[in-house]
Amino acid sequence: MGKQLQVTERLYNYILEFGFRDDPLLQELRAETAKLPASMMQISPEQGQFMALLAQLMGVKKAIEIGTFTGYSSLSVARALPADGRLICCDVSEDYTAVARRYWAKAGVAGKIDLRLAPALETLAALKKTDAASFDMAFIDADKTNYQNYYEAVLDLLRPGGVMLIDNVLWGGDIADPAAKDAETLALRKLNSFVATDSRVDFCLLPVADGLTIARKR
Repeated sequence: MGKQLQVTERLYNYILEFGFRDDPLLQELRAETAKLPASMMQISPEQGQFMALLAQLMGVKKAIEIGTFTGYSSLSVARALPADGRLICCDVSEDYTAVARRYWAKAGVAGKIDLRLAPALETLAALKKTDAASFDMAFIDADKTNYQNYYEAVLDLLRPGGVMLIDNVLWGGDIADPAAKDAETLALRKLNSFVATDSRVDFCLLPVADGLTIARKR
Protein backbone atom coordinates (compact mmCIF):
# COMPACT_ATOMS: atom_id res chain seq x y z
CA MET A 1 0.00 0.00 0.00
CA GLY A 2 1.30 3.45 -0.89
CA LYS A 3 1.59 6.48 1.35
CA GLN A 4 -1.58 7.68 3.05
CA LEU A 5 -2.01 11.42 2.60
CA GLN A 6 -2.73 13.47 5.70
CA VAL A 7 -4.74 16.57 4.81
CA THR A 8 -3.32 19.26 7.04
CA GLU A 9 -4.78 22.76 7.18
CA ARG A 10 -1.95 24.03 4.99
CA LEU A 11 -2.56 21.31 2.40
CA TYR A 12 -6.32 21.87 2.48
CA ASN A 13 -5.82 25.59 1.83
CA TYR A 14 -3.63 24.63 -1.15
CA ILE A 15 -6.43 22.40 -2.46
CA LEU A 16 -8.89 25.26 -2.22
CA GLU A 17 -6.48 27.62 -3.96
CA PHE A 18 -5.53 25.41 -6.89
CA GLY A 19 -8.21 22.72 -7.03
CA PHE A 20 -11.36 24.77 -6.66
CA ARG A 21 -12.86 27.64 -8.66
CA ASP A 22 -14.68 29.99 -6.34
CA ASP A 23 -17.03 32.83 -7.17
CA PRO A 24 -18.76 35.62 -5.21
CA LEU A 25 -22.12 33.83 -4.99
CA LEU A 26 -20.63 30.68 -3.48
CA GLN A 27 -18.59 32.82 -1.09
CA GLU A 28 -21.70 34.71 -0.04
CA LEU A 29 -23.67 31.53 0.60
CA ARG A 30 -20.85 29.97 2.62
CA ALA A 31 -20.49 33.15 4.68
CA GLU A 32 -24.21 33.33 5.44
CA THR A 33 -24.40 29.64 6.30
CA ALA A 34 -21.35 29.91 8.57
CA LYS A 35 -23.36 32.15 10.90
CA LEU A 36 -25.97 29.45 11.52
CA PRO A 37 -25.81 27.04 14.49
CA ALA A 38 -25.95 24.06 12.12
CA SER A 39 -23.34 25.43 9.70
CA MET A 40 -21.39 22.14 9.83
CA MET A 41 -24.17 20.59 7.74
CA GLN A 42 -22.99 22.42 4.62
CA ILE A 43 -20.90 20.36 2.21
CA SER A 44 -17.33 21.43 1.53
CA PRO A 45 -16.47 23.69 -1.43
CA GLU A 46 -14.40 21.04 -3.23
CA GLN A 47 -17.20 18.51 -2.82
CA GLY A 48 -19.67 20.88 -4.44
CA GLN A 49 -17.32 21.36 -7.37
CA PHE A 50 -16.78 17.60 -7.68
CA MET A 51 -20.53 16.97 -7.77
CA ALA A 52 -21.01 19.64 -10.42
CA LEU A 53 -18.23 18.18 -12.55
CA LEU A 54 -19.67 14.69 -12.21
CA ALA A 55 -23.08 15.98 -13.32
CA GLN A 56 -21.44 17.54 -16.38
CA LEU A 57 -19.41 14.43 -17.19
CA MET A 58 -22.54 12.27 -17.00
CA GLY A 59 -24.73 14.70 -18.90
CA VAL A 60 -27.20 14.69 -16.01
CA LYS A 61 -30.63 16.11 -16.84
CA LYS A 62 -32.67 14.76 -13.94
CA ALA A 63 -31.40 14.67 -10.36
CA ILE A 64 -32.67 14.46 -6.81
CA GLU A 65 -31.20 15.30 -3.43
CA ILE A 66 -32.30 14.30 0.05
CA GLY A 67 -31.29 17.04 2.46
CA THR A 68 -30.98 20.54 1.02
CA PHE A 69 -30.16 22.77 4.03
CA THR A 70 -29.14 26.23 2.73
CA GLY A 71 -28.66 25.02 -0.81
CA TYR A 72 -24.93 24.73 -1.48
CA SER A 73 -25.08 21.26 -3.03
CA SER A 74 -28.24 22.02 -5.00
CA LEU A 75 -26.80 25.29 -6.27
CA SER A 76 -23.63 23.51 -7.40
CA VAL A 77 -25.52 20.76 -9.21
CA ALA A 78 -28.25 22.95 -10.69
CA ARG A 79 -25.66 25.22 -12.28
CA ALA A 80 -24.19 22.15 -13.99
CA LEU A 81 -27.51 20.99 -15.44
CA PRO A 82 -28.61 21.97 -18.95
CA ALA A 83 -31.31 24.60 -19.39
CA ASP A 84 -34.00 21.92 -19.41
CA GLY A 85 -32.50 20.03 -16.46
CA ARG A 86 -34.49 19.29 -13.34
CA LEU A 87 -33.41 18.89 -9.72
CA ILE A 88 -35.87 17.76 -7.04
CA CYS A 89 -34.84 18.82 -3.52
CA CYS A 90 -36.25 17.07 -0.45
CA ASP A 91 -36.17 18.80 2.93
CA VAL A 92 -38.39 19.56 5.93
CA SER A 93 -37.07 22.99 6.97
CA GLU A 94 -38.82 26.13 5.73
CA ASP A 95 -36.17 28.34 7.34
CA TYR A 96 -33.03 26.74 5.93
CA THR A 97 -34.48 26.23 2.46
CA ALA A 98 -35.62 29.87 2.40
CA VAL A 99 -31.92 30.71 2.29
CA ALA A 100 -31.46 28.20 -0.52
CA ARG A 101 -34.33 29.73 -2.50
CA ARG A 102 -32.72 33.17 -2.39
CA TYR A 103 -29.44 31.87 -3.77
CA TRP A 104 -31.12 29.76 -6.44
CA ALA A 105 -32.85 32.93 -7.60
CA LYS A 106 -29.61 34.93 -7.54
CA ALA A 107 -27.90 32.25 -9.62
CA GLY A 108 -30.76 32.09 -12.12
CA VAL A 109 -31.37 28.37 -11.52
CA ALA A 110 -34.62 28.50 -9.54
CA GLY A 111 -36.53 27.34 -12.61
CA LYS A 112 -34.57 24.08 -12.64
CA ILE A 113 -35.31 23.24 -8.99
CA ASP A 114 -38.43 21.68 -7.50
CA LEU A 115 -38.35 21.89 -3.69
CA ARG A 116 -40.52 19.35 -1.87
CA LEU A 117 -41.04 20.27 1.80
CA ALA A 118 -42.11 16.99 3.38
CA PRO A 119 -40.49 13.95 4.98
CA ALA A 120 -38.19 12.67 2.26
CA LEU A 121 -39.41 9.09 2.41
CA GLU A 122 -42.93 10.32 1.59
CA THR A 123 -41.62 12.31 -1.38
CA LEU A 124 -39.54 9.36 -2.60
CA ALA A 125 -42.50 6.98 -2.31
CA ALA A 126 -44.66 9.34 -4.37
CA LEU A 127 -41.94 9.70 -7.02
CA LYS A 128 -41.61 5.93 -7.30
CA LYS A 129 -45.18 5.83 -8.61
CA THR A 130 -44.50 8.33 -11.39
CA ASP A 131 -40.73 8.57 -11.97
CA ALA A 132 -39.24 5.16 -11.19
CA ALA A 133 -35.91 4.33 -12.84
CA SER A 134 -35.66 7.75 -14.48
CA PHE A 135 -33.15 9.81 -12.47
CA ASP A 136 -29.54 10.25 -13.57
CA MET A 137 -28.09 11.31 -10.22
CA ALA A 138 -29.04 11.39 -6.55
CA PHE A 139 -27.40 12.88 -3.47
CA ILE A 140 -28.15 11.69 0.08
CA ASP A 141 -27.22 14.07 2.90
CA ALA A 142 -29.93 13.99 5.55
CA ASP A 143 -30.68 12.19 8.84
CA LYS A 144 -28.19 9.35 9.08
CA THR A 145 -30.47 6.83 10.80
CA ASN A 146 -32.62 6.78 7.66
CA TYR A 147 -29.74 6.35 5.21
CA GLN A 148 -30.55 2.70 4.52
CA ASN A 149 -34.15 3.62 3.73
CA TYR A 150 -33.05 6.48 1.49
CA TYR A 151 -30.59 4.20 -0.28
CA GLU A 152 -33.26 1.67 -1.19
CA ALA A 153 -35.77 4.33 -2.28
CA VAL A 154 -33.19 6.15 -4.40
CA LEU A 155 -32.05 2.92 -6.03
CA ASP A 156 -35.61 2.44 -7.29
CA LEU A 157 -35.60 5.95 -8.76
CA LEU A 158 -32.23 5.76 -10.53
CA ARG A 159 -32.03 4.58 -14.11
CA PRO A 160 -29.53 1.81 -14.90
CA GLY A 161 -26.19 3.59 -15.02
CA GLY A 162 -27.45 6.33 -12.73
CA VAL A 163 -25.25 7.42 -9.83
CA MET A 164 -25.97 7.88 -6.14
CA LEU A 165 -23.72 10.05 -3.94
CA ILE A 166 -23.88 9.41 -0.18
CA ASP A 167 -22.37 12.01 2.16
CA ASN A 168 -20.73 11.70 5.61
CA VAL A 169 -19.85 8.03 5.25
CA LEU A 170 -16.64 8.44 7.28
CA TRP A 171 -18.41 10.52 9.95
CA GLY A 172 -15.45 12.48 11.22
CA GLY A 173 -13.45 9.25 11.59
CA ASP A 174 -15.89 7.79 14.13
CA ILE A 175 -16.90 5.16 11.57
CA ALA A 176 -13.60 3.34 12.26
CA ASP A 177 -13.64 3.83 16.04
CA PRO A 178 -15.07 0.76 17.82
CA ALA A 179 -15.87 2.91 20.84
CA ALA A 180 -18.27 5.08 18.83
CA LYS A 181 -21.67 3.44 19.19
CA ASP A 182 -24.18 6.26 18.82
CA ALA A 183 -27.19 5.64 16.57
CA GLU A 184 -25.87 7.70 13.66
CA THR A 185 -22.47 6.01 13.59
CA LEU A 186 -24.05 2.56 13.82
CA ALA A 187 -26.43 3.41 10.96
CA LEU A 188 -23.55 4.60 8.77
CA ARG A 189 -21.49 1.49 9.54
CA LYS A 190 -24.45 -0.69 8.62
CA LEU A 191 -24.93 1.11 5.32
CA ASN A 192 -21.23 1.05 4.41
CA SER A 193 -21.11 -2.68 5.06
CA PHE A 194 -24.27 -3.22 3.03
CA VAL A 195 -23.16 -1.19 0.01
CA ALA A 196 -19.82 -3.02 -0.06
CA THR A 197 -21.64 -6.28 -0.81
CA ASP A 198 -24.66 -5.01 -2.77
CA SER A 199 -24.53 -6.68 -6.19
CA ARG A 200 -26.97 -4.12 -7.60
CA VAL A 201 -24.29 -1.41 -7.70
CA ASP A 202 -20.68 -0.69 -8.54
CA PHE A 203 -19.19 1.66 -5.97
CA CYS A 204 -16.23 3.32 -4.32
CA LEU A 205 -15.85 5.20 -1.03
CA LEU A 206 -13.72 8.30 -1.34
CA PRO A 207 -12.06 10.29 1.47
CA VAL A 208 -13.54 13.53 0.13
CA ALA A 209 -14.60 15.95 2.88
CA ASP A 210 -16.40 13.75 5.46
CA GLY A 211 -16.40 10.70 3.21
CA LEU A 212 -18.36 10.31 -0.01
CA THR A 213 -19.64 7.04 -1.45
CA ILE A 214 -20.36 6.90 -5.18
CA ALA A 215 -22.61 4.02 -6.23
CA ARG A 216 -23.57 3.31 -9.84
CA LYS A 217 -26.75 1.33 -10.43
CA ARG A 218 -26.08 -1.67 -12.64
